[in-house]
Amino acid sequence: MDSSYFWNLTAAGLAFLLPAGIVLVAACGMRAERVWDAALGGMAAFCLAGLGYWAAGFAFQFGSVGFVYTDHPELSGLLRGWSPLPEGWGVGWIAAGLDGWFLTGAAATPAAMGLFLAHVPWAMTAALLPVLALRGRAPALATLIMALVVGALVYPLAGNWVQGGGWLAALGNNAGLGHGLVDFGGGGTVFLVSASASLAALLVWPPRRTARGQAANSELPTVHLPLLAVVGSLFVMAGVLAWVWASPVQQPGTTPYSAMRTAVNGLLYATGGVTVPLLYTWFVTGTSDPGMSARGLVAGVIAGLAAGPFPGHAGALLTGLLAGGSVPFVTYALHRVFRLEDGAGIFATAGIPAAIGLVCVGIFADGAAGAGWQQVGVGSYLGVEGQGVTGLLAAAGYRSSFLGQFQAQIIGIAALGLWGFVSGSIICVPLGLLFYGFGRAVQSEEYVRGQGPTQGRQQHWSEGTRVGRGDASFSQEMAARPGSEVPAEEPRFR
Repeated sequence: MDSSYFWNLTAAGLAFLLPAGIVLVAACGMRAERVWDAALGGMAAFCLAGLGYWAAGFAFQFGSVGFVYTDHPELSGLLRGWSPLPEGWGVGWIAAGLDGWFLTGAAATPAAMGLFLAHVPWAMTAALLPVLALRGRAPALATLIMALVVGALVYPLAGNWVQGGGWLAALGNNAGLGHGLVDFGGGGTVFLVSASASLAALLVWPPRRTARGQAANSELPTVHLPLLAVVGSLFVMAGVLAWVWASPVQQPGTTPYSAMRTAVNGLLYATGGVTVPLLYTWFVTGTSDPGMSARGLVAGVIAGLAAGPFPGHAGALLTGLLAGGSVPFVTYALHRVFRLEDGAGIFATAGIPAAIGLVCVGIFADGAAGAGWQQVGVGSYLGVEGQGVTGLLAAAGYRSSFLGQFQAQIIGIAALGLWGFVSGSIICVPLGLLFYGFGRAVQSEEYVRGQGPTQGRQQHWSEGTRVGRGDASFSQEMAARPGSEVPAEEPRFR
């Protein structure tokens, strides 16, 4: 067997550390009774997203990749795509691939299957984030439907626009905007899209019930398993570094310099990401918070996944500092200003840092890496031989391309964020109306039959929530109260 395939398989296997780490980091900030649901929902999301990506997602994402990677004969048969624009506009405006369903036909080649294995961890991660945000507040069936649709449709279409050679990647050739949207490892297509969909879902489904014993205050979310949070953040870092070698189309074009620079930058992204939350929580509370620090590290890594080797070392450190520093402030704003409960920290840990990483490409990319990226400037760029992706702060000997590259990054952020939010709303609003209506109908029927609040609460707990140690003490406290002090029953499907 070709040794390159061996490395692709090994790296693809290690890339699965990323979704595993995301589960651990997200669970550390959840209430104890939600962790069980989140773990089970995460396993279900892995299965459904993998199945959906195999059946349809790969075709949507890479069904037209043969137009872009012309030097890969095994991908040359994937030449069917859909564009909303007339044919005269060219193939650079493709919005969806249409070949390779079920990995059959033109997709039944080692390179195509390697491409599938490299990106299926990303599809699983994209499907996992909304599930972690919603478990315990939305019906299980609704979260599973969302995981399947995100893995089979929402993420693959966004991936086609960038990694599949679609219209965002082609902004450089078609509109003269730098190298087009540069998203090195999928920070935007995976995390920005999925976090935006999760935000829409959080707006549709408020918490099922008020957190007991947790009045609104300025304290940071409680960390139940700080050690696992730290281990999970390191899993995320390892999984991201492994992905660089997993893709059979990206690895051959990676020079030794860019590969080593990617690894060094990855360390700087993570270091910058963990520094600000570590110091900030120590300054405001007197002790550093391990959960917030772990989320800061993940935020830095996600920002680095978008920026990759394109910024210099100083730019990579600054990108990590900005991404990690945003986590405690965005978390505070969501909880205290907007009153939006996001115990898993999906939007603060993944969405905002991904956008920061994409913006920083337009500022800190110095031109030393990415020559010929997305078929732009293959021989020379801006009259300089060997110049790669360049933003505002070009290195010595290279020319700045700030306006064009920065515009491409902003267009990409707006398109990916809007796509995630709109698609999440389209999925969740009908499901929310369905389950809200069903819940109210069932509740009304129970009261017509003479069922009181006590029986309703018992049925609610048996169907939707596992009783933990804190829940038992709460039940004893409620049982000891007079009947007049028992709060009114809350709707079952909140």
